[in-house]
Order: sequence, then C-alpha cells, then structure tokens
Amino acid sequence: MSTETTSAQRPRLKRELGLLGLTLFGVTYMTVITVFTTYGIVNQVTDGHLPASYVVAVVTMLFTAGSYAAMVRKYPVAGSAYTYTQQSFGGAAGFLTGWVMLLDYLFIPMINFMLIGIYLNTEFPAIPVWVFTLAALLLVLLFNVLGITLVNKANFVIIALSVVLVVVFMALAFKEYLGGDMSVGILEPFSFGEGGIGAVASGAAILALSFLGFDAVSTLSEEAKRPRKDIPRAIVLATLVGGLFFILVSWSGGLAFHPDWSTLTPEQIDAAGTTVMDTFGVDWLTSFFVAVYVVGAFGSGMTGQVSVSRILYAMGRDGMLPRPLSRLHRRFGTPVVAACVVSVFALSALFLPLDVVAFMISFGALAAFAMVNLSVIRTYLFPRGGRQGPLTAWQVIRYGVLPLIGFALTIWLWTSLEATTWLVGLIWLAVGVVIIALVTGFFKRPVPKMDFSESDPTTEQIDQLAEEYPLEGTGRA
Repeated sequence: MSTETTSAQRPRLKRELGLLGLTLFGVTYMTVITVFTTYGIVNQVTDGHLPASYVVAVVTMLFTAGSYAAMVRKYPVAGSAYTYTQQSFGGAAGFLTGWVMLLDYLFIPMINFMLIGIYLNTEFPAIPVWVFTLAALLLVLLFNVLGITLVNKANFVIIALSVVLVVVFMALAFKEYLGGDMSVGILEPFSFGEGGIGAVASGAAILALSFLGFDAVSTLSEEAKRPRKDIPRAIVLATLVGGLFFILVSWSGGLAFHPDWSTLTPEQIDAAGTTVMDTFGVDWLTSFFVAVYVVGAFGSGMTGQVSVSRILYAMGRDGMLPRPLSRLHRRFGTPVVAACVVSVFALSALFLPLDVVAFMISFGALAAFAMVNLSVIRTYLFPRGGRQGPLTAWQVIRYGVLPLIGFALTIWLWTSLEATTWLVGLIWLAVGVVIIALVTGFFKRPVPKMDFSESDPTTEQIDQLAEEYPLEGTGRA
C-alpha cells in the first residue's frame, strides 16, 4: 500500500469548531456555576472574602490568557502548554511542563465526577455517592468517544441552564441582602479582611482551577476551523466571560450569606452550594440548583476529558508516552485509548477528598501557566537562530513586559499553595524525570518532539505533521 493511501486512510482530528463553539467550550469547561465547586473551601481560607480572591485570579489569568493567545498563533496544534514549552525550551522542558499539567487535566474530570456524586447524594441520600460518581464517569467516556460535535451541541444547553440559575441566584441574593441584614458593606467582600493579602492570594491560587477553560480551548487547535484567528479570540473571551460571572456570583452570595466559615462541617463546606441555597427559604431552589449544578459539572467533566485526552494524544504522538495513546477511533476520529486512560485514572474520585483534588489541580495549572508566559518571551523576543531586525516598542511590551507580569503573578499564587500540595507535585515531577530517562536511554538521546521545520508553519504544514508524526531524535520520519 502506498504512503499516500496510508496517510489518506489514517484517522485524524476533525476541524469543526468556530469562534462561538470554541468560546462556549472554554466557558463550559469553567462553567459559570463552578464558583460553587470551591465556594466553601476558599471562603474558609479567606474568611468570607471569595470575591477578592476572584479579582486577583482574574487579573492574573488575563495576562496568562494573552500569552496563550500569542503561542497558539505560532503553534496551532493540540498539546497546549506542553507543545509551547517544547518548541520554546526543548523536548525535556516541554515534556515536564506537560507532565505537571497532566495533574490539573487528569483531576478536572475527577473533581466534577466527585461533585456530581456529592450533590446528587444531598437530594437522594439513600443512594451512595460513589454510585452517582461512577455513572457520571462512564457516561462522559461514552460522549467523548462519540466525538467533539456531540460535546459542542451539549455545551449550548449546559450554558443556557447555568445562566438561568446564576440570574435566579443573584436576584434572590440581592433581594435577601436589601431586605434583611445589611451589616456587611456592599464592597466588604472585595476587601482583604483579617487574613490580609496572603489569605486572598492563597484563595486565588486555589481558584486557578476555575480558569482552566482558556487553557482547554488551546488544546482544540487541530479541531478549529480557523485556529490562528479564532483560538486566540476564544481564549480571551472565555477568560473575560467566565471571570465576570465568577465575580458577580461570589459577590452576591457574599452579601446574602456570611456565616462563620470556620464553624461549618466538612460536609457543609464540600456542598456549600446547597448550604447557601437553603438560606433563601425557597423550596424549589435547592433542587433546581442541584439539577443545574450536576448538568454543569457533567459538561465540565466532559470537556475536561476531551482536553486531557488530546494532551495524552499529543504526547503519545511524539513518543514520550506509549504510542497507543495517539490512536484515533476510525469512525469518530477521537483519541479513544487516551479517553479510556483518563476514565481509569478518574476512578480515584471514589476515595480521594475534595480539597486534595482541588489543590492538585491548581498546582498543575499554575505550573503550566508560568511556563507559557516564559515561552512567549523565549519565542518572540529570543527565537532560536537569532532575531532578524530590531524590536518595536509594542513587541517589547506585548511579548516581553506583559508575559513577565503574568509569570510573576502566577509564581506568586503558586507559592501560596499548601506545603502538602507542593510535596505531591514535586513527587509527580520526579516521576516525569524518570520517564525522560527511560525514553532517552538515560539522557543519551534527545527527547522526542514535534519537528516544525519552518519558524512559522502554515495550517496545511501542521495538518501534514499531524498525519505523518515526524519526530526529532528518534530516527523516524
């Protein structure tokens, strides 16, 4: 069989997403009601100043979103921070970035499956949490094998339901505040409180998991109709829309419901959404919230599994992880093996605590965000082979100053995480170093990576690369 025939028959990711679909994918991944995912955890850390932490997180994420937008214009392929760091700093740095990033991507579907079980159990206490968790896991796997088009259609319904819930919640929250106890100043939730900027920064570090939607959009570069144009726009739009909703919802909730968070039980902290809804005294509201939250968590888990399976697909394609991970379903064009691996890992949701999962997601996310900011500086200001021509003032600001600010803010939040989180994260990083050693014959060979022979490859060249999988340092072309 000829090479041409083989290439034509090989399954490939399908370009089906436009700007609206990409933006909705990002917002759905974040899901506007994800504010209730860590609502109790962060309010406990900040003593009720969740909105202040969201403001700090949004500012940090906008700088980082700009860096993602810059890098996706250069390399519009699947792989996200893994690919960007790989092309900027080499195969080893790229793999370690992707490996640490896997922490947040692998845990994102998991935390959503956990929350589905927790919240459904509040409505149906006779059924164990693990039953709902396992059912959600299997259903998400089925959706992802069937393809990105089905996921995209489901996103419209999920966004619509989430917006309805948010509007109802804010209306009731402001009604409760204006008609009742107004002892809390209207801007008080945005202050640092007794914990100061340190507590707010710790809360913002945890909230990094809320903004993985813009990172997730970049993993769909090989499924976007116009990746160079639409992916950067969708990244920024998803960050702005999601961030605005997070701030508004947390602010209204902080005005209407301000208990002593240190006195609540672990169960009330984990299911803080129902704790807040119950205070409004509206019989149907809590049930409606649980229903919409479960649908939103399902959508977030679904898009989360789509993203991590694409990253595993890219690593398998490059030879850094087992090659079967790059296998696509011949009918649906989806990375079916990678999706199954994610589902097996997500079974950990049956026994891990919610706060541990939340902290690990943020650790992996912030590490990836830091490297993407550095990759912009390396790629645009100090390209390999040297720069041709002088830099303009705008280029220095856009590709130097702004990414540097994003890097500094990200590192600040990263170092605000708990010591236990750092311990687990560093162990995970050490495992990544061991994998590099095994793949390279204990560092005797270069780390495999995608070979972009042109400094600015065209979409057609990238399509061909994606089909042929050329690798550097492996002897295969």
